[in-house]
Amino acid sequence: MFIREARVQDIDAMSAVRLAVKENVLSNPALVTYDDYVDYLFRRGQGWVAEVEERIAGFAIVDLQEHNVWALFVHPDFEGQGLGRALHDTMLSWYFNQTRKTLWLGTAPGTRAEAFYRKAGWRDLGLRGNGEVKFEMQALPR
Repeated sequence: MFIREARVQDIDAMSAVRLAVKENVLSNPALVTYDDYVDYLFRRGQGWVAEVEERIAGFAIVDLQEHNVWALFVHPDFEGQGLGRALHDTMLSWYFNQTRKTLWLGTAPGTRAEAFYRKAGWRDLGLRGNGEVKFEMQALPR
């Protein structure tokens, strides 16, 4: 496994990972466009990909403007191999080196993602208006 910053040429593979997931499935894939990826990767924040044998197996994107995790997904073929945690930790390290503002995310309740974030130390703030569980993470003291 190799983690690196995402590049514009990775967007199609990242989208393929996003569309392959079994949980937190997009109700309408057209709602997340190529331009959205460009915006979040290069204008609003930063992203990373996890490569396994030169294949993009997962990705993470954090939004510095809204201080939230826009995406963290691992292709089902690569689940359980530590890619999600490696992407997560890389993303948090970068984010908290940019700002000390609290980071938040939302995910569907009762999913493996919810359990993942709890185990990673995210604080549950309850349900959002859209039915997702809202989590937050604060920067560790320096």
